Amino acid sequence: MKTKIETFLYELNTEIDVLNFIDVDNIDYSNAYDSIYEMIDDNGGFEIEIIYYSRAMEFLSENDPSLRESLELASEFGFTLDNLNSETLASLLASQNARNDFSDLENEINDFFENLEEEEEEEEEE
Repeated sequence: MKTKIETFLYELNTEIDVLNFIDVDNIDYSNAYDSIYEMIDDNGGFEIEIIYYSRAMEFLSENDPSLRESLELASEFGFTLDNLNSETLASLLASQNARNDFSDLENEINDFFENLEEEEEEEEEE
């Protein structure tokens, strides 16, 4: 069963390598998505660092040309204008995007673990 879970998590459509940030044995099947999300977050899996000015500017121009979203994130995290640069803004936005993209997988993850529990119950009955 562990292999089945690892395969599922490996094949998730996300830029995060989920298996690098979680312990499969510690997943709470009854609350799988939240359990996995929390492990990823606790282990820094959503922390995306964009380095180099040119990469940061390219990322921002493609994902937040007005800088509205990235500046809002920076404000939420307590940054001030004197400690902001394009790399910080791009990294904050990329990290937020990673969280949002992973959140889109909530139903898929919960459905998988619900089905897995049902399969286990059926096998126990046999």
